[in-house]
Amino acid sequence: MNYDDNEKISMAVIKRLPRYYRYLGDLLENGITRISSGELSRRMNVTASQIRQDLNKFGCFGQRGYGYNVEMLYEEIKKILGLDREYNLIIIGAGNLGQALANYGNFKKRGFNFIAAFDKNPEIIGKKAGDVVIQDVDGLEDFLKNNRVDIAVLSIPKTNAPQISPILVENGVKGIWNFSHIDLHTPDDVVVENVHLTDSVMTLSYKLSELENK
Repeated sequence: MNYDDNEKISMAVIKRLPRYYRYLGDLLENGITRISSGELSRRMNVTASQIRQDLNKFGCFGQRGYGYNVEMLYEEIKKILGLDREYNLIIIGAGNLGQALANYGNFKKRGFNFIAAFDKNPEIIGKKAGDVVIQDVDGLEDFLKNNRVDIAVLSIPKTNAPQISPILVENGVKGIWNFSHIDLHTPDDVVVENVHLTDSVMTLSYKLSELENK
């Protein structure tokens, strides 16, 4: 990579990278090969200055008078986001949310491959979630010992997550995407992305309230 790995990149910048990646992908699909920061800012409703500041954290991608080479920038952001490789994922908790995630086709397009799903509900064990058959969660540990799992998706009640996460850690899972409404604490070499859906809708509620009070 072109940037200093020792430089601390803010989480706000990192969270904007997938959006840049998505817009650049749309541009490529529409046959657009270059774009200025000004034009990209109008499309994304982000200031051109913000775009330049964000991208300059990782290298010099634009050229004065030319703008950005869309394909090159798309591929560079792909590498920065770690999307130049494939990941094996499992789902633990194959209820409505787990099945919805397994059925979302864009994950596979981005290199995120679901290789198994687990649940304790006998009514859904043996049924399919996306491309995989739902297995009994009792077989989770054996599966982890015999398969490479990069990311585990937890869509289970928060009371169960603290019992499951140590099993994942002990068996080499380095990424946990956690929808269990509880903040998990893991060793430093395990990355957890906690997703609280209610936090998002409460933020939306706040913004609606702000509009009404103007």
